Amino acid sequence: MSARKYFGTDGIRGVVGGERINAMFALKLGYAAGRVLTRAPLKGGARPVVLIGKDTRISGYMLESALEAGLSSAGVDVLLAGPMPTPAVAYLTRTLRLSAGIVISASHNPYYDNGIKFFSGGGMKLPDEQELAIETALEEPQGCASSESLGKARRLNDAAGRYIEFCKSTFPAELDLNGLRIVVDAANGAAYDIAPHVFRELGATVIPVGCAPDGFNINDGVGATHPESLAAAVRDNAADLGIALDGDADRLQMVDASGRVFNGDELLYVIVRDRMLRAPVPGVVGTLMTNFAVERRFLDLGVDFARAAVGDRYVLEQMLERGWNFGGESSGHLICLDRQTTGDGIVAALQVLAAMRQADKDLAELLQDLRLYPQILVNVPLDPEIDWQSHGGLTAARKEVESTLGKRGRVLIRASGTEPKLRLMVEAEDRRLAEESVERLREGLMGVHQQA
Repeated sequence: MSARKYFGTDGIRGVVGGERINAMFALKLGYAAGRVLTRAPLKGGARPVVLIGKDTRISGYMLESALEAGLSSAGVDVLLAGPMPTPAVAYLTRTLRLSAGIVISASHNPYYDNGIKFFSGGGMKLPDEQELAIETALEEPQGCASSESLGKARRLNDAAGRYIEFCKSTFPAELDLNGLRIVVDAANGAAYDIAPHVFRELGATVIPVGCAPDGFNINDGVGATHPESLAAAVRDNAADLGIALDGDADRLQMVDASGRVFNGDELLYVIVRDRMLRAPVPGVVGTLMTNFAVERRFLDLGVDFARAAVGDRYVLEQMLERGWNFGGESSGHLICLDRQTTGDGIVAALQVLAAMRQADKDLAELLQDLRLYPQILVNVPLDPEIDWQSHGGLTAARKEVESTLGKRGRVLIRASGTEPKLRLMVEAEDRRLAEESVERLREGLMGVHQQA
């Protein structure tokens, strides 16, 4: 597969006003995507239709208008959903039988960043070959369809209601949330209006937090990347539970009444254990960062476990390859393919709540048989010219540490993708053992430095 120039692991992302996140580029991107879509003729000569959703960043207006113009000029009709969670765009694209969906969002990043990502007509992340086709079209001269072939645009006024009903449908019909006080933190993002409705309509008393976007406050001290804010809100409001989403609502963290934060690894475990009571679960996909205790516990239960590279895109790829329904990341991207085609924070929260209701237990009780291993991570400066993978000092230290750990822990060493540092991580049953192991790795690496 050729290297991609514009698309990363989650679409195209950058600082607003930079090389790629600006009106001119969005116009060209819309036209290029439209050209790719119009090259595959539809039955009866129908025109391709693309749905555009966005989060609450101020730059969303600009990018939405530019993408709409680019798609229209290529002969593609456009549906505008307005502020809409990423998974909602995936769902609506699939159920409305559209050609593609586009989300304008930089997820958990601050407001001055933004991004553009695509979904296929089936509600999945766009395949690599289609992203490459769009990149190729970006290098071609920009034109315009004839007047009679130009696309039209209209607003999809019932988008929120459709998605709210879908989310509720993933919660067992015989259950409700009556009697629960839940703090719902939407990170001042795309789910600010939708998320409170979902949980309230299922019977919960909802205390909204991070549900007042102003274009600039998305993810600012609230949401899944700031669970400490959620924990404080749960305590202050004497709530039973807290649910935090990120800016585009595909990520989830939860907090119980005591203020304990439950990350994606723990929530994935709760969901899978609940599903196992109803049907066999052959396997689960995590990432390189999934806590080792989760892997060991699943294997003890007879559930296979595979690790993908960090990124929900790679988790989903492995799930599809293996035919498994469940996967996720520690950060809270949780994918339940028996419910949704992509990571969905609201749907994942409902699956956790269903497990709690079915068992009549709180989160801590559901996780009594899972104790996460202490995870020690250090970043060590590294000369970019040093090939750390082939140097003896670190290799010897790693072999020594892995021999000592045995089945009681694991080692992960990876280079930072953004700065000249090497990340050394050890998980072990005992914190002191993890700390000593990381120090041994660091010493081995420093020895490599001295030899170089």
